[in-house]
Amino acid sequence: MEKIYLDNGATSFPKPREVADAVYEYMTSIGANINRGGYQVAYDLEGTVFETREMLMEMFGGSDCKNVVFTKNVTESLNVVLKGLLKPGDHILCSSMEHNAVMRPLVQLAKRGVEFDRIPGTECGELVLDAIEGMIKENTVAIVMTHASNLVGTLNPLKEVGEICQKHGLKFIVDSAQSAGIIPIDMKEMHIDALCFTGHKSLLGPQGIGGFILDEGMINLIDPLLSGGTGSISHTEEIPDFMPDRFEPGTMNIPGIVGLHASLKWIKEKGLDAIAAHELGLTKRFLDGLIPLEEAGKLKIIGLKGIEGRTGVVSIQTLGVDCADAAFRLDFEYGIETRVGLHCAPNAHKTLGTYPTGTVRFSFGNFNTEADVDAAIKALTEICG
Repeated sequence: MEKIYLDNGATSFPKPREVADAVYEYMTSIGANINRGGYQVAYDLEGTVFETREMLMEMFGGSDCKNVVFTKNVTESLNVVLKGLLKPGDHILCSSMEHNAVMRPLVQLAKRGVEFDRIPGTECGELVLDAIEGMIKENTVAIVMTHASNLVGTLNPLKEVGEICQKHGLKFIVDSAQSAGIIPIDMKEMHIDALCFTGHKSLLGPQGIGGFILDEGMINLIDPLLSGGTGSISHTEEIPDFMPDRFEPGTMNIPGIVGLHASLKWIKEKGLDAIAAHELGLTKRFLDGLIPLEEAGKLKIIGLKGIEGRTGVVSIQTLGVDCADAAFRLDFEYGIETRVGLHCAPNAHKTLGTYPTGTVRFSFGNFNTEADVDAAIKALTEICG
């Protein structure tokens, strides 16, 4: 049975061929490290890493490519930024739709004297923007939020939130895991002080590579979470005070960066507008196909019913069929691969009214087709009776 992959919100698949080729070429023909090797291959490789920083800075409207820091993933990036910035007695705001990549660090920090409050959201996951200013306290230092919900794809209004942060002297930290590579982000225009990203989702790179980009004013406010060898200023045991070495100790994931370099070139050639148009076109086809099933009481679409203000992530609840059973049947009877459960975002489900049942999530990507969508609609029609 041919498989249909509709779990791009977890990790994009397949990757562009150029990504696999670049990683294979590195692993079989280069293999060097950077900042450690005193030979030409290592110097050339440093050029690829530098160019990757430049492409990320350009994509996200950063101020300087030296402020692009590589990590394993967006979770590590958020941990570095949040735990390095927040001190006991500080207060931070987040949205009610956050992934545990934000919430678990905040809950952990709350045990150390950091306060947080959640900005309310609607039953479709939209941010209640008017509530923010009334929630700001004297000790509020920042707002952190996802750009796009991993559960229902709803977008948060980054520019408007960034303007509120600028007005009140707050730092703005953004989790772009579900939007980077699809929806344009401009750090300057949106007043973002720290943008955290992961490479393996819509940036189409390998797993195990991510990072964050800092505005110049954030650098010295964040205490490094990790420290160790950087290959620079090796005469001292102090952490480097310059970027990106301040936050990049240890051996880097060079295969991941090389793969990300190739995927960023692929995205630039295709264009964000074309990528978004394709994914949202599939999303509209899927939603339009589900509405008759919802009207017949067979399933419930969670979140927005249209394609404005969202990404290509759709969650549903199957009525009369347990969601886990529905996901199992989609896979084993129809070859359709989805995700089921609470999606590492329990409070988002509480906001949407789907806790603790959870949902079946369909997430469309670059390489999905209209035939994939039609197959999913047909399968749900048969499963839901």
